[in-house]
Amino acid sequence: MRMMQRMTEAELPLCLAFNRANHQWLSHRLFAVVSRLGNGVFWYVLMLALPVLHGLWALQVSLHMALVGLLCLPIYKLLKRTTVRDRPYTQNQDILQNVPALDRFSFPSGHTMHAVAFTIILVAYLPAWAWLVVPFTVMIALSRLVLGLHYPSDVLAGAAIGAGVAFASLIL
Repeated sequence: MRMMQRMTEAELPLCLAFNRANHQWLSHRLFAVVSRLGNGVFWYVLMLALPVLHGLWALQVSLHMALVGLLCLPIYKLLKRTTVRDRPYTQNQDILQNVPALDRFSFPSGHTMHAVAFTIILVAYLPAWAWLVVPFTVMIALSRLVLGLHYPSDVLAGAAIGAGVAFASLIL
């Protein structure tokens, strides 16, 4: 617990720096929309669309993406319950939070974890999709910081876990 508190204190200046963009209307709207799409809407629609766009064989891609998402979920929930790290906006009143959090705790970023995992699987099968999903995944990760919902280490941990689960699933 003490280590998490030290990390929180060390990362708060970075959180404030990222959150400055949330004070500008256009930036706030952009990142709020990206975050909302990152809740799953974009990914689920994409999983449904892949077989339509690429033929029945792409059902394997969609199922692989869904399986990886399901594998990430218990890891995410376990870490949320055990680390109980409060979100940045609860730690500093200068952090503007104008998008509701999906749950109370911040570690790790589930949005980033799933976005990275889905991106790796999709691009492994269909590299031409990288031009769309890689920038979108980066925007999702940034949205979590800009909106004051996560610390940088939450986002990095989410990305690492998502990548680890995705790469492991591709190897097995």
